[in-house]
Amino acid sequence: MKLAIVTAYPPSKVTLTEYGYHLVKHFRLQNEVSEIVLICDRTSEEKDLNFDGEGCKISVKECWNFNSYTNLLSISKTITETKPDAVLFNLQFLKFGDKKIPAALGLLLPLICKLKGIPTISLLHNIMEQVDLKNAGITKNIILQKAYGLIGTTLTKFVLASDVLAVTISKYVDILEKKYKARNVALVPHGAFETPPEPDYCLPEGPKQIMAFGKFGTYKKVEILIESVEIIRNRTNLDLEIVIAGTDSPNTPGYLEDIKKQYAHVPQIRFTGYVAEEDVPVIFAESAVTVFPYTSTTGSSGVLHQAGSYGKAVALPDLGDLSILVKEEGYKGEFFNPESAASLADAIEKILKDDFYRVQLGRNNFKAASSLPMSEITNMYVNYFKAIQLAKSKGFSLTLPKRVAELEK
Repeated sequence: MKLAIVTAYPPSKVTLTEYGYHLVKHFRLQNEVSEIVLICDRTSEEKDLNFDGEGCKISVKECWNFNSYTNLLSISKTITETKPDAVLFNLQFLKFGDKKIPAALGLLLPLICKLKGIPTISLLHNIMEQVDLKNAGITKNIILQKAYGLIGTTLTKFVLASDVLAVTISKYVDILEKKYKARNVALVPHGAFETPPEPDYCLPEGPKQIMAFGKFGTYKKVEILIESVEIIRNRTNLDLEIVIAGTDSPNTPGYLEDIKKQYAHVPQIRFTGYVAEEDVPVIFAESAVTVFPYTSTTGSSGVLHQAGSYGKAVALPDLGDLSILVKEEGYKGEFFNPESAASLADAIEKILKDDFYRVQLGRNNFKAASSLPMSEITNMYVNYFKAIQLAKSKGFSLTLPKRVAELEK
């Protein structure tokens, strides 16, 4: 199978870049995949394709830009020219832009591929029905929120034109089957990016590092993290360093620079900036606890799966998709109130003051992450593509069985 993967890709800063990297990394090792056509956004630096070991051929086609009005045409043209046997889209609603028209036009692509007769799977990391538009930093206006909801419903119908729409959380399947009467929605877990050897759970000498990782400024706010560590410092003698690993969200440029100025008086804060793929293991390995300073959620958390892969204890808010993910996939951590720095301080302190508990959480999360490696996730996609091709050869569309929860109702 010659597989086209439409995704943002490192060193791009567009959303889902890292997930795109790991999709390519593991699809290239699938025996059924003879070539990958990487249809990605343009970057000034070369794409990161330095994988260990052998794998299939990878052809890079840089043909789109974030917020470009021509992405629909350029990507469609590239797919026509490269003639893939199947297409996988790595999507969320703001994948092709944070402006309304470019974002919407990009989401028409699965429908176009379906009309071309190409077996198509879309991986949709979030659905509008589960996005808190206010806390996610999209809009606080109630009228606009309703308008976005209507637009989101229409765009979801376009993405549902895919032969299979894959989502990472079971609740999404329930919502899509109930609201849209869809029979082509598949639950495909997020998966762990890496499955390294089990760590020894020891920490490096020096201050204990409290780390947050991601793109910050919308629903990921580091103020609560900094203030919680200050609370701990004021009541204990723990030697702590705050590590903020990552960059601004594309929707909030300048956010981290403002944070640096606002908290310039706070000692031992380190801002790493963009973390290259080869530096990710080091960032996680050196941290004592990974914190999720989120006010909302917009889908499955890649950072949680990474933290699990490196055997890290986590402190996270008990809300939305993150709470569902923890319960479904077996992760454990200390929960906190996302609006209370004191609550987060209690959660972090509980982990750091009991080394046995910290290690116990890390072991549990490593086990949860190891149970769903990306090699198995990509194999699931290959099997879905086989089923689509078989259905097409018989002259009908692939129909998936409804979830057990729906049948029980």
